[in-house]
Amino acid sequence: MPSATEESVDSQIPIAVNAEEPKPKGELKDPKLLTSGSVDDTTGAWSPATDRQVTELKGHSNWVRSVAWSHGAGRLASGSDDKTIKIWDPVTGQGLLTLKGHADYIYSVAWSHDATRLASGSKNSEVRIWDPVTGQQCVSKLMIHSGCVTSVAWSHDSSRLASGSVDQTIKIWDPATGQCVSNLRGHGNWVSSVAWSHNSSRLASGSHDGTIKIWDPATGWCLLSTLRGGLFDYIYSVVWSHDETRLATSGNNGLIKIWDSTEGRCLSTLNGHTGPVYSISWSPDATRLASGSKDKTVKVWNPATGQCLSILKGHLGAVRSVAWSPDATRLVSGSDDQTVKIWNR
Repeated sequence: MPSATEESVDSQIPIAVNAEEPKPKGELKDPKLLTSGSVDDTTGAWSPATDRQVTELKGHSNWVRSVAWSHGAGRLASGSDDKTIKIWDPVTGQGLLTLKGHADYIYSVAWSHDATRLASGSKNSEVRIWDPVTGQQCVSKLMIHSGCVTSVAWSHDSSRLASGSVDQTIKIWDPATGQCVSNLRGHGNWVSSVAWSHNSSRLASGSHDGTIKIWDPATGWCLLSTLRGGLFDYIYSVVWSHDETRLATSGNNGLIKIWDSTEGRCLSTLNGHTGPVYSISWSPDATRLASGSKDKTVKVWNPATGQCLSILKGHLGAVRSVAWSPDATRLVSGSDDQTVKIWNR
């Protein structure tokens, strides 16, 4: 387990999950599952409507920091403080592969849209690209960052990979060559979350400097910068709506904000968590928003009305990571209690 000193630092680092992922062979038998990840070494599935646990996946030996569905929802990846990534069959609960190679905690995992690659970011400044089919090799090891890599995200066409870091930079990589093709600077503190727009023409980033920035990844220009709050109002997570007209952000003040992605205008504020909100995920149909918080709950919201639709309880620690399945009927969450849970409506 991490030491008290490590936790005081790591507790500020959010987990970002890429919700846009490729379609592998096979679909979930039950199309209404939601997933979550925790710190008690297990993975499980729960129902947002009934709070009924469906599946529990066991295998990690330390905190589960990040969880992500493959695009067809037939596989689930989890990254942990035990320095491994596990790939699961979320229907049977079977562990399919364990990817080893990182020398420190894994903060973020993300599938390429075509499901042929998996990216991970770690505390020791590495970005790795894996073959999730065979699990026999790390395809690339990218090491230009000078601080913890807190977030990794693939462009929708799988041609580029973005990474955000404690070193205050965002790097865009060509995953085919392993070369850094762009280095985006402008944040004045940790970059906590990066997310591509659906058409891959824009990249959003959130930082502990309290701002959300929208970038042109082709030119490296910052197109829009929105001040979210004061000096200590950290941004933990930023996600796009599928139609790219809105951004959702969350931070250490327990609030979730919905923004106009063109004007940078705050459209609404969702208030209900009693602790920092570490992760948010917009359902692909844009009708719901999920959030995971230090208050140990997952909440499901109607982003149009601001209504909290469900409160999912079961985690015994802070919820670090949430992600909707691509069919918008399942949610996964990861927590400090070392579990991953799948929630079923």
